[in-house]
Amino acid sequence: MKNVNRVFFCKSLSLVFLVPSFTRSHIRFTYSAAGASSPNRAIHCMASDSPQSGDGSVSSPPNVAAVPSSSSSSSASSAIDFLSLCTRLKTTPRAGWIKRDVKDPESIADHMYRMGLMALISSDIPGVNRDKCMKMAIVHDIAEAIVGDITPSCGISKEEKNRRESEALEHMCKLLGGGERAKEIAELWREYEENSSPEAKVVKDFDKVELILQALEYEQDQGKDLEEFFQSTAGKFQTNIGKAWASEIVSRRRKQH
Repeated sequence: MKNVNRVFFCKSLSLVFLVPSFTRSHIRFTYSAAGASSPNRAIHCMASDSPQSGDGSVSSPPNVAAVPSSSSSSSASSAIDFLSLCTRLKTTPRAGWIKRDVKDPESIADHMYRMGLMALISSDIPGVNRDKCMKMAIVHDIAEAIVGDITPSCGISKEEKNRRESEALEHMCKLLGGGERAKEIAELWREYEENSSPEAKVVKDFDKVELILQALEYEQDQGKDLEEFFQSTAGKFQTNIGKAWASEIVSRRRKQH
């Protein structure tokens, strides 16, 4: 069979190939450095029949390989550096639970993850971007990867806490390499801190809802009395969804006492 070469030009790494009906085919990838600074990088893909040897047998197709440009290697390095730093969010327990002698307390990442789920399952709210809420939920405590979980009982002023976290966030964004993603993370974090948007108000309520839900679960599982967390959040919810979910949690708590 005569070799047939076809070239596909694709704008992203999510590629769909229509492979010809013949079965002995292979695909070879080469990376084009052209436009490497753009998020829509070009991938040149060549599909061809498997070459036959002189005796008619079919040779094994070559390994699929991707040859990254120096720019993508640098981007990958920044991403892994950033993610490696963020592992501290998975290993740092929430300080409030430690001080109350809770066994196996949740990590900062545990807390942010369930907040992300809250945003995911929440009903649509007029004027609120639910996708933005999900992003904000997984970003709002990200600076704690460096500064740790600073609580009111730590004796650190709000101004000093914000200064430390702002510096930590700046460092993390530089580690990520700057650019659009780093800018987005910084903007989401500041918006949350300043409570300056409808999304920030929703996510701040989710922060408190997740806190009291976790407190209720620790009370049920470990026989703790964590009334102080319910007292500290009472009357501080800003949105209807926050008030409704908090009321449901408090109602369930009353039934078990």
